[in-house]
Amino acid sequence: MKDILFKYMTGLTSLNEEEQQAIVNELHIEEYKKGTSLLIQGDVPTKCYFVLKGCIRQYSIDEAGREVTSNFYTEEQAISIFNHHRLDKSSEYTFTCLEDSRMVVGKLDIEKDMYNKYAQLESMTRKMIEENFGQVQEEFAAFIASSPEDRFKGLLMKRPYLIDRVPQHQLASYLGMTPESLSRIKKRVHKDKD
Repeated sequence: MKDILFKYMTGLTSLNEEEQQAIVNELHIEEYKKGTSLLIQGDVPTKCYFVLKGCIRQYSIDEAGREVTSNFYTEEQAISIFNHHRLDKSSEYTFTCLEDSRMVVGKLDIEKDMYNKYAQLESMTRKMIEENFGQVQEEFAAFIASSPEDRFKGLLMKRPYLIDRVPQHQLASYLGMTPESLSRIKKRVHKDKD
């Protein structure tokens, strides 16, 4: 699992092996059981995560009391919680493990110390966030401009593994449709393939 971390440090920094090993030795890896909530909507985040294994759902409860899924994080994805614009610094989302998961866990209160100690770590983190943000912008633009069927087809092309890892009602919420609509679209798409 630590090979994943070395891959990112080698690709996004010029740290030598000794420096990379020192950073990995300071990182904390935790395992979480399926159903564990990492953060609950309204709480103030104290940690950030990098998924080594597992699937984490990001969702919120809307004003009508419905759960609205906004993302899924899987292997080699960072879970960054941007809430600095909020006066109370609380999270707008809940993050819950859909599978037994293994993650690098960083404490936000010591993040600056790590960046001061390893300047390239901050640069690496920034590059990862910029890449993630770019993907989110593209996905959002495509989501707005596409039909529900196109959204499902896009998911099949970009993240097909979610189909088997995520409950259908959560996947439907993520795609902006009802579970019944998703079921009809899945049948139609699979029929068209045959």
